[in-house]
Amino acid sequence: MKKFSTAALILAFASAHGLAATNDEAGNGSRCAFLPNAPDQHVVVRGDTLWDISGKFLKHAWCWPQVWGMNKEDIRNPHWIYPGQIVYFDRKTGRLSLNKPGTGDANTGGIPTVRLEPQIRTEGLGKLAVPSIPSGVIEPFLSQPVVVEEKGLNDTPRIMATQEGRVILGKNDTAYVRGDLKGGTSFQVFRPGTPLKDPVTNAVIAYEAAYLGTVKLDRAAKTPDEAHSFKVVSVKQEMGVGDRLLPVPPSPILNYVPHPPEKALDARIVSVYGGVSQAGQNQIVSINRGQKDGVDLGTVLELYRLGRVVIDKTDNSSWSIGSFGKKQVKLPDTQYGSLFVFRVFDNISYGLVMQVTDSVQVGDVAKSPDQEAAD
Repeated sequence: MKKFSTAALILAFASAHGLAATNDEAGNGSRCAFLPNAPDQHVVVRGDTLWDISGKFLKHAWCWPQVWGMNKEDIRNPHWIYPGQIVYFDRKTGRLSLNKPGTGDANTGGIPTVRLEPQIRTEGLGKLAVPSIPSGVIEPFLSQPVVVEEKGLNDTPRIMATQEGRVILGKNDTAYVRGDLKGGTSFQVFRPGTPLKDPVTNAVIAYEAAYLGTVKLDRAAKTPDEAHSFKVVSVKQEMGVGDRLLPVPPSPILNYVPHPPEKALDARIVSVYGGVSQAGQNQIVSINRGQKDGVDLGTVLELYRLGRVVIDKTDNSSWSIGSFGKKQVKLPDTQYGSLFVFRVFDNISYGLVMQVTDSVQVGDVAKSPDQEAAD
């Protein structure tokens, strides 16, 4: 299959001791090795992502925090690289830095300290910073809660009638809604959708609700037995009677650095968004692990295809078992790409497919980068 590539993100993980990769490590096949043709420096330009920059220096981009000497707080706040700055590779120490080798503070790894006045919001500092990933790819999934727990929409406001009895509502049409708005005026419209099943247990772990569009309150009900009037602001899919309303969430702040999970994680691909059977670069998939399992924003996993179990037709030993007396042998699992988790629910998470050399399929394994594939 054609190799997929993506200029996407930097995968990151701070080692428990904050150790950087050294030249010795880089030369002995360490997973945190620098590329043999890594440049001495890179001038950051608008449009770069941390993944782009990482890929210019490192064999495995998730080693980025180790070669910067980052700690957890640094990982939580990636807003420190801006267009126009220069990233230097100090070959002597095996570190990356914003300070030219021999001139910076080795204890900080070149990460600048920014002092803010008390009245300035820290979120504003990072507006021009190089992002971890291109936000346009996942932006709709950050603001639309497309995964809901069982019965998660049951008590939400609902469309109970339409303008002039229309079956389908369009932009600027009126929708009549019943339910507690809880003071809200702007809502997203959803329809309970496909159950998502754990590929291992076959149990339903969540439901993927279809996002239909947005509505805005036009006239609130005056009495308990009156309906609220809403105007349809935007339509992505057909909406009508029975569809449910959820408040429009605040604009998300992409304030994180991707990193492997703190503890070993073994997940499976649950679904490919859009109802298709396979995914490639920059497509969205869900996994059967969530916040309850220690997954958080920016968690990085490697994708594996489980090796098939085949019959060894060349084995003629008397103790062989299986078809026609031949021994059954499991082929090795194959690592073929990376996954970056950008939205986390209790039992399930969404991830962006990265750097794959094969298509992603439901049931494939997603594991911590420093683990082997499942037995």
